[in-house]
Amino acid sequence: PCAANPCAANPCAANPCAGGAAVEVSDDEAKAAYDSISAKIRAGYAASGLPVAAQYYNWKRYNRVPYVSETHGARLVNNFANDVAKAYGRFEKAGVMPVGSILAKDSFKLTAAQPCAAPTKAQPGPLFIMEKMEAGFNAASGDWRYTMVMPDGSIYGITKGKGSAKMDFCAECHMGADVDSMFFMPEEYR
Repeated sequence: PCAANPCAANPCAANPCAGGAAVEVSDDEAKAAYDSISAKIRAGYAASGLPVAAQYYNWKRYNRVPYVSETHGARLVNNFANDVAKAYGRFEKAGVMPVGSILAKDSFKLTAAQPCAAPTKAQPGPLFIMEKMEAGFNAASGDWRYTMVMPDGSIYGITKGKGSAKMDFCAECHMGADVDSMFFMPEEYR
């Protein structure tokens, strides 16, 4: 839904959210790939020093298996929410999230050894975080703070923090959502 999003429009490897073309996998293959790389993903994010990056995976996961998110670089992703954001599980009926709600989406991609080959390697992608802030924090983002943590733990950007301008595309895309700037995974993955 966000064609102007650089994740969708810019396949350049220098773009931190450019995942490239998705490799088609079954649900079982996606789950197995995530299981094989999840410890590496978590360790990389934790190196950021951000508390959410070290604890998000202990929160409720709302998708049953990783699924491809075209708006996050065509990567395989998982959706997590903290206890404050439990209404997220009502999906399109979630309403406005309370202050302190945090949504996290970890990501990875699969690559094939050669075109048309089966996926052979899982590689960590960024951690995407949305945190609902106090009213007046930032009207342009619907009072959400967006953060992107790279696989090595470096912070690509954080709304109203270091690299804030880099996070504008997140807010611009999410502001187009029908429910409090939140998009939800396809029904078949709930």
